[in-house]
Amino acid sequence: MNKHNMQYKRILLKLSGEALMGNNGYGINPEILTAYCSDIVAIVRQKVQTAIVIGGGNIFRGLQGAARGFDRVQGDYMGMLATVINSLALQGELEKQGLKVKLLSGLFIDPITETPNRQKAIKYLENGYVVIIAGGTGNPFFTTDSASALRALEIQADVLLKGTRVDGIYSADPKKDPTATKFETLTFDEAYEKNLNVMDMTAFTLCKENNLPILVFDMNKKGNLEKVVAGEKIGTLVSQ
Repeated sequence: MNKHNMQYKRILLKLSGEALMGNNGYGINPEILTAYCSDIVAIVRQKVQTAIVIGGGNIFRGLQGAARGFDRVQGDYMGMLATVINSLALQGELEKQGLKVKLLSGLFIDPITETPNRQKAIKYLENGYVVIIAGGTGNPFFTTDSASALRALEIQADVLLKGTRVDGIYSADPKKDPTATKFETLTFDEAYEKNLNVMDMTAFTLCKENNLPILVFDMNKKGNLEKVVAGEKIGTLVSQ
């Protein structure tokens, strides 16, 4: 791979909290955390400006909480705090692997986070820091998908990379349907018409209206992040 010709110069990487569990069923699996961070280190070393939003589903999900009788607003704040825990774990591991990291959060928690501010985030990125943005949008009723779309637009990212446990977007669930086919590229309209679950509708609409491409790929395959950023045809690209 050409080490200097990265297709994307500034990215926002959305990671799922559930992916951090590995096979544990709960919490943070140290091996997965280490593997994710080493993949992130590989692209940052090649001067790719990298911001990260991670979900909290391995610890608590607001919507599931609401289904179990939690107040929706309180459940959402609990979910936002879960994203702060995951973000701290990511920060610690990335720093251990030699990167400079700033942790911003929609839910401001002194002394561990700074409040998100577009100019500040861009300045950090330009100065070689990884910027992790925790705490969702800071508001209930918004998912971390929505937060990642919002933050990607704020920092003027070239692309929103959605790192998942599947290698792209399929016509149906490949685990349940053997005839499911994978899409290499989709327009926003096609994804909407086919009712494909790329991200939740709020996030999807934000990206569509602001012409921000979404690339869904398998983050669990070592080296995939670097290949995606270099422009290799991995995963599914959703664009105008």
